[in-house]
Amino acid sequence: MHGALEQVGGRWQLTFRRRLHHSPEKVWLALTEPEHLRAWFPTDIEGKRAPGAPLRFRFHDGEGPAIDGKMIVFDPPSVLEFRWGDDETLRFELEHDAEGCLLTFVTTFDELGKAARDAAGWHACLDVLRYHLSGEPAPWTPQQRWRQVHDSYVERLGPDAATIGPPESLDHAG
Repeated sequence: MHGALEQVGGRWQLTFRRRLHHSPEKVWLALTEPEHLRAWFPTDIEGKRAPGAPLRFRFHDGEGPAIDGKMIVFDPPSVLEFRWGDDETLRFELEHDAEGCLLTFVTTFDELGKAARDAAGWHACLDVLRYHLSGEPAPWTPQQRWRQVHDSYVERLGPDAATIGPPESLDHAG
């Protein structure tokens, strides 16, 4: 369940794999449709769902400034990839299997120091996604889940991957 960190071509990649007991088509809707994204993704995604389209990411409750991006790949229901800000990409791949599908999520970025912070955040988001797909409420808030898993990422990834602390939204959340 934990994400794995590796350096690829001078950049850092966190990779998460989650087996989901839902069809790729159902998971695709949760990855792309605003009413589903709001349940688990940290921002709303504004913009056309098409390769090359400009995107804008707005945090739900103003936790941070809007982030500009760009759709890189939009291939329903198997691959979704976009640029998030200036130096980060997010890629979601869905592979059908007998039990539903395998979701592989890869975030690629430049700054090692944020790896533990972001790993805990994406881990929490993917856990909330799993509950959302099942139609069940998560037993904790994303902020609580972040706190539950963050120390394990600091331990797994090492001190160099944890030089940037928690997101500002966690400083104000219970």
